[in-house]
Amino acid sequence: MTDTHQSPVTPARDLAAYQNERVIQRILRTMRTVAIVGLSPNELRPSNYVGFYLRRHGYQIVPVNPKEHEILGATCYPSLSAIPFAVDVVDVFRAPEAVPPIAEEAVRIGAKALWLQFGVLSFAGAELAQRGSLQVVMDRCMKIEHARHLGRMHWYGLNTGVITSRREAE
Repeated sequence: MTDTHQSPVTPARDLAAYQNERVIQRILRTMRTVAIVGLSPNELRPSNYVGFYLRRHGYQIVPVNPKEHEILGATCYPSLSAIPFAVDVVDVFRAPEAVPPIAEEAVRIGAKALWLQFGVLSFAGAELAQRGSLQVVMDRCMKIEHARHLGRMHWYGLNTGVITSRREAE
């Protein structure tokens, strides 16, 4: 008798597909306009610090928050569709259930990538974005990945194999 029951795909295995180092590096190196959905004006919130950091490193930050008019010195838009110019990356700081409509809107406006921050896990949103030809990164921080691959963490040898926590075989 054959077992026809298929075991469910583990979230860890699915998640790895959305954390490809080459995709992350390509996004960081080539895409310069970042719409941050859920950007907070509160300097103590992670979204604010990520926006500040990315702007400081040469990215054009586009705040998307319907409750604000300006954040980090940039005009704030109520939705992705309200942005009057092209956006490369849609960086999401919202609850996972808000992601599918954001992904659909990102496809409609012609974004090139959907980036879901730490804890924002939406496989449905990721699949919608991929069907619309967007590159997708999930459960990673754009600021941390920039620092690892292009910023000071890289300069210090992290992510290069020069500095490692692994002990050499004795």
